[in-house]
Amino acid sequence: MPDFSHLPIGREGRADLVVDEAHTAPRVGSGRIRVLATPVMINLMEAAALDAVEALLPDGHQSLGIRLDVTHNAATPVGMRVVATARLVGVEGRRLKFEVEARDEKEPIGGGTHERVVVNVARFDERVQKKLGAI
Repeated sequence: MPDFSHLPIGREGRADLVVDEAHTAPRVGSGRIRVLATPVMINLMEAAALDAVEALLPDGHQSLGIRLDVTHNAATPVGMRVVATARLVGVEGRRLKFEVEARDEKEPIGGGTHERVVVNVARFDERVQKKLGAI
C-alpha cells in the first residue's frame, strides 16, 4: 500500500459556482424553496476536497468520499456565488480528513468535516464488477 503521509496537512482546495435553477432544492428534490440545495452544497465541499489532494495521489489512485458531517445554516438565492473550501487536517493510512466550509457572497452558509479514502482504481473497479456479476 502506498504511503500517503507525504500529503501536506493544511493544504487547501476550492470549488465554486453561481447558483442557478439547476442547483435549487426543488430541482434536486430536497425541498420546495428556490435556494441552493443542501446536496449541491455538499457536492461543492467534496469537489473542494478533491481539489486539495487529488493531484498529489500516485498514478492509478483516487480518493472516494466515505463520511460527511456538515450543517447548512443559511440560504443562498439564485444568482449568488458560493465558494466551498476544504483543508486537509489529518492523514491516517488511506483515510484523509478535511475541514470543509461553504460561503456565499454575504456569509458562511455551511461547514463541518469530510473524510475520504484513497483507493487503487483498478482494484476498486474489479470489486464493483464482481458485485455486478461481470467477473
